[in-house]
Formats: sequence, C-alpha cells, structure tokens
Amino acid sequence: MNPINWFEIPVNDLEAARKFYETVFQLESMQVTEMGPASMAWFPGGPENPGATGTLIKTEGYTPSYEGTVVYFSVESIEETLGRISENGGKTVVEKMSIGEYGFIAHFEDCEGNRVALHSAN
Repeated sequence: MNPINWFEIPVNDLEAARKFYETVFQLESMQVTEMGPASMAWFPGGPENPGATGTLIKTEGYTPSYEGTVVYFSVESIEETLGRISENGGKTVVEKMSIGEYGFIAHFEDCEGNRVALHSAN
C-alpha cells in the first residue's frame, strides 16, 4: 500500500487559492468545509480513486511556503498545465524536465507562494 494518505497545502486566501487550483487542474469544484477553526477546500478523491488526496487549508499555524515538502500532482500535459498556472497568477519555477524512465516533472509557485510540482508520463 502507498503510505501517503493525506496532504494539506497552506493558504491565506482560501477562495483565491480554490479558484486557482480548480482552473489549473480543471476540477469541477472543490468542496469547502469548516472544521473547527480551519477552513478547507478539498481536492477530489476517495477510496475508489488511486493516489492520495488532501486540501487547501486556512488556519492558525499554517503558512504558505516556498521551502519544505513539495507535493506532486499527476497531469496529462505538463505544458498545458504550466500555461494555465501562468494565466492564473502562478509561475513556473522548474521547466518540464525528464526524469528518465519515470516520465517528466516541473515545479511551480502557486498564487499563495507555495512551491508545488507536476508529474506526467510524457
């Protein structure tokens, strides 16, 4: 079993970040939930879908950061996704590059200042 179960991406402006990620990854809508003092926008997922899922989170003690853990999102086309990132307030940090037999990666900075990454098979 994959040991990765959950991730949280810190944000200051939950609504702006939600719109950014919905547009970049072409998601229908991210459900917003209040859990105690935390406001969260959930990425789609569930037991029937492969991979880990998580949320954007706005709460005390969570600060967007360019340094630290990097979350990789699987995409069909890194080039198209980087285009949507640039069009929606993010920026490319590492252009698409080969990682040999494992495909390709790229890094970007989201609209909140988090360093995040992409992975594709081609």
